[in-house]
Order: sequence, then structure tokens, then C-alpha cells
Amino acid sequence: MAGTKTERLIEALRDRIAARALGPGDRMPSIRRFAEQMKVSPSTVVEAYDRLAAEGVIRARRGAGFYVAESPPALRTLGTATTPKARAVDPFWVSRQSMDARAGSLQPGCGWLPEDWMPHEALRRGLRQLAKAETTVLTNYATARGSPALRRCLLGRFAAENLQATPDQLMLTASASQAMDLICRLLLRPGDTVLVDDPGYFNFRALLRAHQVEVLGVPYTRDGPDLVAFEAALAHAPRLYLTNSALHNPTGATLAPTVAHRVLGLAAAHDLTIVEDDTFVDLDPDPTPRLAVLDGLERVLRIGGFSKTLSASMRCGYIAGRADWIEALVDLQVATSFGGPSPVTTELLSSVLAGGGYRRYIADLHRRLNGARKTAVSRLAGLGITPWVLPRGGFYLWCRFPDGIDTGDFAQGAMQKNLMLAPGNVFSPSHSASRFMRFNVTQMQDPQIYEVMREVLG
Repeated sequence: MAGTKTERLIEALRDRIAARALGPGDRMPSIRRFAEQMKVSPSTVVEAYDRLAAEGVIRARRGAGFYVAESPPALRTLGTATTPKARAVDPFWVSRQSMDARAGSLQPGCGWLPEDWMPHEALRRGLRQLAKAETTVLTNYATARGSPALRRCLLGRFAAENLQATPDQLMLTASASQAMDLICRLLLRPGDTVLVDDPGYFNFRALLRAHQVEVLGVPYTRDGPDLVAFEAALAHAPRLYLTNSALHNPTGATLAPTVAHRVLGLAAAHDLTIVEDDTFVDLDPDPTPRLAVLDGLERVLRIGGFSKTLSASMRCGYIAGRADWIEALVDLQVATSFGGPSPVTTELLSSVLAGGGYRRYIADLHRRLNGARKTAVSRLAGLGITPWVLPRGGFYLWCRFPDGIDTGDFAQGAMQKNLMLAPGNVFSPSHSASRFMRFNVTQMQDPQIYEVMREVLG
């Protein structure tokens, strides 16, 4: 059984209570006797009892020991809850299947790096340093715009790509998703029209649904949005256009400079605001100018985060944009969250990003991604599955399946075999991608993935 001695002891006690070996109102074994029985120290038993008491599973009676609660909470439902498999295969299906995946499940459809690809040693060093940090870092709210240290780091990174931003043009958020939500709260009203790529990042659509706006998909090509369709969509007077300029999610394509300039020209002519999600910027081995750089943050808002390269547990995002928009967004974040991300999170991230070790980690990550991409393309080819475009970086492959295969049905069948996939129509507002699938090449090292897919293909 994995875990610390205390965790193993807690599990053993939960099992006894769940099996009614210890029933409601029963007295728990004495600390000393139970420690001898389990061959652990009394302090370990005390810690286990204290944790179970905090959960409401047992109760402490002064001078009389610990007793099983008369109505203990359900002991297993939190750990084993899973997304209902019968629901429609939509953006929420993919997200929840990924987040609630059972231990040992195969997840080539998820959107993050495997644990052993992340810089966990650098994070551990940062956590040890945080233990010595000033008390204010450990106990206080964040400042309204977020950690000055992390914002300085971001401004330096922007300058390296010729994005000239001032401190009043940048704020931190709890995540890139929250950054998008704040922008939608500020700039959209129910019934507004928003342009998204087709195919495009599925959580954009999930979020926009919550804001009760009309979503209009623009076909995405290997060079960016189809310009004829983009211009035609402007007749609907959209308020926003949400996109990735490079390492596009899900296709892996990169926006061509000529297309970028035309998109910005059309946006200016039609008073359209663009939200550019650049979460994957560090995974790009050869960055090209982004919309935010070409535009100078006049009508483009850049958002991003650190969960793809550093840690999904230490969530933090940012928004860069016009100073008046940032000022209004800061007020909105204060109103809805009373400030930005935790100082503990931001200090940890800034310490890791500031070190030379991060640059070496990213360089090694590019090399590993290149190898994983080549391997995945080769193995998928044996199943008749081919990439739509070969990305220059990142971890996504947008692949076409053989004729006659609906990838939504395929994903449902694979889920029954503990294989989580991301079918094409989840990314397509027009539901025109039923033969496509997004794969995460870093999550495709296990040969069993291909064996299961071969079985489902029949």
C-alpha cells in the first residue's frame, strides 16, 4: 500500500469503519495499544486520529478517548467518484474524464505533461526555500495585480520577444482559464457574438456557454483562420475573437505572418478585440511574432499560464493588455476573488523561472517532445492514423482517422478499456471533425495504448 505510515493507518481505520468492524458510537482502540498492534509510534496514531476527527469520521471526547461518529460521512465516494460515461461526448466530457481519471488509466487525450516530465526537483527546492520566506508570503492576501517578482519576470520575457509592455499593462490571475473568464465578464454581455477557431480549444466554448453568448466558428487552416470565412463572420458584429497564434490547440499549426497582419487589419476595421492565448509559448522552439507583438497590445489581450511547463497544482495565469482594460480587470478580480493568485504560488513560480535551470529544462523538453512526436507519428501510422500537420513544437497531434470511423464513438469504446481520448468534434463548433482526434504525444509512451486502439478499430 502506497503512502506514508500515517496515510496507511488512516486507510486501515477507514476500512474497519466502512466494514462495520467499528460501528457508530464504538470507542476507538487506545493510542498506545493500537500503536503496538500496528507497529508504529504513538505519535503516528495521534496524527491519524486527529485527521479522521477533522474529517468528521471520529469524535474526540475529553478524557475519554476517540469514538466513531454516530453519522460518519461517506468514506469512499470522494476518492472514487468518476464522470458518468453515459453523458454526451462534449467539452465537459473530455475535461472531467481527464481530471477524474482512475489511477493507472491511459490518457493520450489529456492536455498536460506526465508527472515525470515536469521539473519536480526544482519545485521541491522552491518549496524548501518558501519554508524560510517572510511570514507575509505564507499568510497574506496577494496584492491587487499580483506578485511584483513574477510580473517583473514576465515583463522581461515579453521584452525578449519585442513585446513592449509597461507594469500597468500586466496583471496576474489564478489561472489562464480565470484570465479568460475575467475578460468575458468585462467585455461580453448575454447574446453577444464571439468568434472561435474551428477546430479550436474546447474549453473556450465551455466557458462561453456559461456566459450565454453566441459562438461562431471560423474554419482553421494550416496558416491560421480562413480569411474569407473570417471576414464573412465579421458581418455578425462579434465582440471578441479567441485564438492561439502558435502551437494551436488542437491542431499544432502556426499562424502565418501574412494571415496575422490581415486578421489585425480586419479587427481594427470592425472594432474587434482579440484574445490571444499563449499558454504554450515555452514549448515553441522557434517563436514567430504573435498577434500581441504585432499589435502592441492595442486591441489584443494576451493571456497565458504555467501549468503546461511547470505545475498544474500551482495554478497561476496572467493578462497583458491596454492599461485601462487591465485596471478594470484588476477591479473585477478584486470583486470576484479578492485578489490574484496565492503569494505562495507566485513566489514559487518566480523562483523557478528566474533560475538558469528553467532554461535548461525547457531546452531538454524540446528535445524530448521532438522524439516523442516522431515515435507517436510512426506508431499511429501503423493504425492508418495520420497527422493533419506536423507541428514544429508542443505536444499535440491533430490526426485523421481512416474512413468510416467516428472518433466520438471510438472514444466512448476506448473509455470502456480505460483509455481516455479527445475526439475531434469536441473541438469543432460545427461538428465537422468527426474523423479527427487530438493526441498528446507525451502521454503515448505505453505500447498498451496502441494495442487498445487496434482492438477498438477492430
